[in-house]
Amino acid sequence: MKQFWVFGYGSLMWRPGFAYLRSEAARVHGYHRSLCVYSYVHRGTPEEPGLVLGLDRGGSCHGMAFEVSAENWESTIAYLRAREQVTSVYLEKRKSITLLGSRLTVEAVTYVVDRAHQQYAGVLDDDALERHVRSGIGVSGHCTDYVMSTLAHLREMNIHDPALERLAQRLVPQAASNSS
Repeated sequence: MKQFWVFGYGSLMWRPGFAYLRSEAARVHGYHRSLCVYSYVHRGTPEEPGLVLGLDRGGSCHGMAFEVSAENWESTIAYLRAREQVTSVYLEKRKSITLLGSRLTVEAVTYVVDRAHQQYAGVLDDDALERHVRSGIGVSGHCTDYVMSTLAHLREMNIHDPALERLAQRLVPQAASNSS
């Protein structure tokens, strides 16, 4: 029986927006979570871009895997493309992921940043990260809310993301005391 999986590493972890059979903590190798995408729609505008997460080359990333039924697969992919491909900054990829609870390896659809796209921010210093996150507001709300929600959900999953923790300390100094 063919299985259908989606790997989420940002807002898909806590707000997938599609029906799924089950979810499980998972890891993808060869990519890491990074605030490396200028957001022109969801968390910013072309004039005042925010930042959103992308899977960028190198390392590994813990996230959530969602198993989708065969009958919902096509509508789930259509939904994900409409959500994730608004400006085509991501490449839809099928990647091997490890389900951490069962230790199974499955193929999952995920969205990897396109380094050749104009919205690829690359590696930004802490001041630039803070500036873009503080000023970014788009159709889905404030960029600060996105970053803090992502961090809260990562903490709930016992995933430590040093870059987001460091940024949170700059955005909300008392956030540092919540991480212990």
